[in-house]
Amino acid sequence: MKTNKFQTAKSIFQKRHGILRRVEAINLGVPEYILYEMTKSGDLIKEARGLYRLAESEPLSDPDLVLTSLLIPKGIVFLISALYFHRLTTQIPHWIYLALPRGTSYPKVEYPPVKAFIRSEKQYAAGVEEHTIDGIKVRIYCKEKTVADCFTYRHEVGKDVALEALKDYMSSRSRNVNKLMEYARINRVEKLMLPYLETLV
Repeated sequence: MKTNKFQTAKSIFQKRHGILRRVEAINLGVPEYILYEMTKSGDLIKEARGLYRLAESEPLSDPDLVLTSLLIPKGIVFLISALYFHRLTTQIPHWIYLALPRGTSYPKVEYPPVKAFIRSEKQYAAGVEEHTIDGIKVRIYCKEKTVADCFTYRHEVGKDVALEALKDYMSSRSRNVNKLMEYARINRVEKLMLPYLETLV
């Protein structure tokens, strides 16, 4: 009987790329005691509080981004974390930087370490891309929005980081100055960025 229940639970996890939040697993038909027993038996790995992964599934290639995306669905990968994803910085982020919409309470997550910022509706919604990592959809700001965000939060990330990101972006073949300035206007940093941009064009 236990084996059948384990197999049913495994099947549910497999259909969700081997990883599920506790609440999702229960809603999909996996009883809480089965989660506990499968964790105890080693069939499930507790990746974080309230988040389980099938032990037989492949380890996550980017666990911090995937776990954060699952634990904080409204969060959008932001600032240095987004720069690092887009390879626009040599900085290694110490936190997962996230943008959250107004009205959202600050996330209480033990791991991965998170640093969240509340944005206006327009700034929060602009420039979002969906990237699939380990079968999980992760929302990350596009390169142009990320560079503009770094100028907005230059006192947080450091002005040198924002300038490095701008230089790296402008040296890429895929640069789009009009798109970059569109997000600079949304973030109200157009006048701040223009002098630096003019030296790089």
